[in-house]
Amino acid sequence: MEIYALVRRAVLAEGMSKRATAKQFGIDRKTVDKICSHSAPPGYRRAQPARRSKLGPYLPVVDAILAADRQAPRKQRHTAKRIFDRLRDEHGFNGGYTTVKDYVRLKRLKMKEAFVPLAHPPGHAQVDFGEALAVIAGKQRKVAVFAMSLPYSDAAFVKVYPQETAEAWCDGHVAAFAHFGATPLSILYDNSKRIVARIHGDGTRQRTQMFSGLVSHYLFEDRYGRPGRGNDKGKVENLVGFARRNFLVPIPRASSFDELNARLAERCRKREGDRLRGKEGTIGERLNEDKAAFCDLPGGTYEACDQRPGQATSQALVRYRTADYSVPSEYAHRQVLIKGYVDKVVISVGTDVIACHERPYERNDVVFDPLHYLALLEKKPNALDQAAPLKGWDLPEAFAEFRRLAEARMGRNGKREYIQVLRLLETFRIDQVERGTRTPCG
Repeated sequence: MEIYALVRRAVLAEGMSKRATAKQFGIDRKTVDKICSHSAPPGYRRAQPARRSKLGPYLPVVDAILAADRQAPRKQRHTAKRIFDRLRDEHGFNGGYTTVKDYVRLKRLKMKEAFVPLAHPPGHAQVDFGEALAVIAGKQRKVAVFAMSLPYSDAAFVKVYPQETAEAWCDGHVAAFAHFGATPLSILYDNSKRIVARIHGDGTRQRTQMFSGLVSHYLFEDRYGRPGRGNDKGKVENLVGFARRNFLVPIPRASSFDELNARLAERCRKREGDRLRGKEGTIGERLNEDKAAFCDLPGGTYEACDQRPGQATSQALVRYRTADYSVPSEYAHRQVLIKGYVDKVVISVGTDVIACHERPYERNDVVFDPLHYLALLEKKPNALDQAAPLKGWDLPEAFAEFRRLAEARMGRNGKREYIQVLRLLETFRIDQVERGTRTPCG
């Protein structure tokens, strides 16, 4: 750089000729011309693209491989070494690896997508689901993470569920709207099959029946990104990762989903006091502008549940998704209406609710309520000891003592009398019936 500056000063400031300058500094006259043309060394500049004489005939093959890789799983795409091996083994390429590697690197740079920075007006939201690990009731399990992001204010709502189901999608919206106290003007989604039943040729979406009911009740506009393009809703994509790293590390432990979700809601509220780099005011201050653009919550109630008809079997079991649920034996073979919520399954006939069970998420599980089978067992007392619905029914010791004394006193009829006592649990609390068993046989 010192010689560079001296040459420029000699020619441009002191008026020395380029020929004399070249002779004085011992450099070529063309070099003097270049120095005078640039205030700093321009570096090496290639006049035309590098020639790849050996690779040239094989470039269409390489381009086709790279294009096909865009549809392949990220972890099963070609490396430059694998492309080189295929060119050599399948196409007879006899050039070097470096030539292939340099071309692949430049080609992949050109294939990368560029993005336009976006400005988000107040009043809109984005929603997505992610996955994380949590310990619930002492058991480590994978949980589905519902996230709603407000891009203008960066406010967030996060809630976890046992699985990403249609009910969880709708319940998450209801909880988020209650958290913010209003409804966004529009919400941007990906194309999850839980909310989109079909994508038509013109790009319009056909909603699932359950999600259509949610949109109809809250009257927000549902918008969708391009299939397979998560960057269309980058704010909520980033929120899912942020929540996983900040709200769910270390792996959270809770006695129930309700406890964990209460903690997550509190973390979301606490975050509203943060100031983000490049943003004016706190998240909470900008959230007030979001809320000013929101719509009021509608009147009435919305049930975030999946409704479908069903039929009880001869064993008084109703199938819903991957599990069976008991109903009172008198409803065997009857048509029923099933409502599947996130945490429970409610079964009704007409306007009467006949069964309500906690919802499991294990496949092929059977959920019994022993009370549903007592009327049938009274007619078939010999099935008492083999009755699957009564297995694991934890009753006070006084019930077993009553049965022993009743059968000793009445023989076979004692078993039926014991069942009749159990049927009192259909009406009375267990502690009340327990006290009653001690009176006649005590």
